[in-house]
Amino acid sequence: MPISPNSGSTGGGTTVTITGTNLANASAVHFGDKLATITANTPTSVTVISPSGTGVVDVTVTTPGGTSNPLSFYYVGAPFKTALSALSGPTAGGNTVTITGTGLSSATSVSFGGNTATPTVVSDSQLTVTVPVGAAAGPVPVSVTTTGGVNNGFTYTYVDDPTVTALVPTSGPTSGGTAVTITGTNLASTESVTFDGTPAPFAVVSDTAIAAVTPPGAAGAVDVVVTNDGGSATAVGAFTYVAGPGI
Repeated sequence: MPISPNSGSTGGGTTVTITGTNLANASAVHFGDKLATITANTPTSVTVISPSGTGVVDVTVTTPGGTSNPLSFYYVGAPFKTALSALSGPTAGGNTVTITGTGLSSATSVSFGGNTATPTVVSDSQLTVTVPVGAAAGPVPVSVTTTGGVNNGFTYTYVDDPTVTALVPTSGPTSGGTAVTITGTNLASTESVTFDGTPAPFAVVSDTAIAAVTPPGAAGAVDVVVTNDGGSATAVGAFTYVAGPGI
C-alpha cells in the first residue's frame, strides 16, 4: 500500500494519495493519532489532506473490513534561510545566487518576486539558483518552497545596467588627478569606474552623476567604464589624456 508523497509540512495541508486494495468506503485515515480529511475514495485509492504533526507517524486506512497495515509519513519543518550570497543583480537575471540555511534539501522552487526558478540542492543547508529575469528594477521578496512549507524574509534588488551620457571635462594630463563628472543613468549603485582599465577613485553624487578622479594614463583617447550590480557601460574614447610639454 504505497503512499505519495510520503512527506509533508508539519502544518498539515498536504494532499496525499494512498493506493492499495479493498479501500472502498474508507471511514477514517489516521496520521498517528490524528484524523486526515478524506477528499476522494475508490476501491484502490484514498486521497486525503494531511493533518498537522511532527516527526514520523504511521498512516492507516479504516474500512468496513478493518484497519490496514501502517505506512510511514514524514513531517518536515518549514525551511529557514540565513543568508543570500548576493542581495542584488542585473534585471536581466542569469547570475547565480547561493542560499544558506536549514531544511533546504527538499526545495522545489525559489521565487524572486513573481518569477520562480528551480534550485540546485547542494545539501540540507545550501542551495544554488540562477536568478530569473526581473519584471523591473527594484527590490523583490525571495521565498524558498520545500516539502515543509515556504520561507520568506529576504529581499533581492534588481538593478538596471548603467548608462554614460557625458564626461566633463573630456581631457586632462597624463599624470592624472583631473576631477571628472560623469553623467548618465542608474549610477547610484556604481561599484567601479575605470579609465583605460585602470580603477579611478569615485563618489556617487546621485543616480545620474558620479564624481571621479582620473588615474595616470598614456596619452590618447581612452575608454571609460562604469560598472554596477546590473552590468557595465562603456564610453568609448570618452576621455583624452594629454601629454605635457617638453623642451
